[in-house]
Amino acid sequence: MHSNTVNPTTRRLTLRAATAADLPGVLALLAETAGWLNGRGVRQWPAGGFPAERIAPLIEEGTMYLLDGEEGPAATLALDGQADPEFWAAGDDPGSALYVHKLAVARAHSGRGLGEALLDWAGLRVLGMGRRWLRLDCSKDNTRLQDYYRDQRFAHLRTVDLPHRASGALFQRAGGLRGGALGAAMPFVDWRGSSVRQHV
Repeated sequence: MHSNTVNPTTRRLTLRAATAADLPGVLALLAETAGWLNGRGVRQWPAGGFPAERIAPLIEEGTMYLLDGEEGPAATLALDGQADPEFWAAGDDPGSALYVHKLAVARAHSGRGLGEALLDWAGLRVLGMGRRWLRLDCSKDNTRLQDYYRDQRFAHLRTVDLPHRASGALFQRAGGLRGGALGAAMPFVDWRGSSVRQHV
């Protein structure tokens, strides 16, 4: 953890690929977020969070990333080329995109723009891998979350309404930044962690 500060209470955060040792912290963060969502009546993720067998493969594949905080992960997301076949059809050209999953920000870090910064970083990865789109799916019923993604310049493509899936609102935006420079927007995040660069 870097000791550089932007102000007396903001320590620098480091973005890196999660390792097996991070699994408990990532699970705890996802469980916290799931509990918060369910407490607000949003049926997006299981109320108790995800079982380890759902998250461990993402870490093993090198597609789960986290922002290190002093007391565990400040934020996390998975980014990969795996299009959910129940949502993305052949006509969507699934291979032209990277897909965001499991984006979560610790409640102690909410309101700091970490989610926005991670989405911008993911947008840069899209370009770096020669793809066109950054895509995600989210709760069909969570209009507030959908508005958040619209504010991040995602366009709503359609909603796939499957009775066994809480998710299904499909969004995408072009690769790259939503606006502004990444480093200028989040000066307390170290975007150059070696664990991240080796996967680009």
